[in-house]
Amino acid sequence: MEGVRGRLVPAPEPRRGDHVGVLVDPEGASLATWAPEVIVDARMRKRPPADTSVDQARLVVGLGPGFRVGVHAHAVVETARGHDLGRVLWSGEAAPNTGVPGEIGGYREERVLRAPAAGVWKPAAAIGDPVAAGQEVGRVDGTPVVAAVGGVVRGLLRGGLEVRAGEKLGDVDPRGERRHCFTVSDKANAVAGGVLEAVLARYPWGSS
Repeated sequence: MEGVRGRLVPAPEPRRGDHVGVLVDPEGASLATWAPEVIVDARMRKRPPADTSVDQARLVVGLGPGFRVGVHAHAVVETARGHDLGRVLWSGEAAPNTGVPGEIGGYREERVLRAPAAGVWKPAAAIGDPVAAGQEVGRVDGTPVVAAVGGVVRGLLRGGLEVRAGEKLGDVDPRGERRHCFTVSDKANAVAGGVLEAVLARYPWGSS
């Protein structure tokens, strides 16, 4: 993304050159030995996490719904679109999950691609591909998944995954700007800015 690459690594490592190490550690076992100064829980589960707490690092930052300041994190960054997007909360919690996708180009739920049934997802399109309303973008066990609106495919689960009926498979950006698929979005920039603000509040520039 914008010149920064992710590379699978077997153990935690600092950033080197043009890549960031990506460690698969669903149980968080590496935290005990790595002992990071800052943890940012960006899983966006939208529910209270059972495995994140303020005891895990000097600064724990949670993104979006489910995190409560003082319990799960020292700071929470608002992820809901609107006036408070990217705001750092030092008390309370973020706005609850509404279950309604944010509006883009005048569309909300219509732009989301969902599984029509449970089964194995097989995409017929890729991120950045232009699609028309009614066009098939993949199948779940033979059942077609069609785009409700035209635009470009912006997000998409990889093929071969077992999915549940109604599960989000991807989304279509009705604005049709292909470059938006490969650059950091306005929402991501705002949330990242909030994380940086929280880190600098705990670790002022130039301090040790």
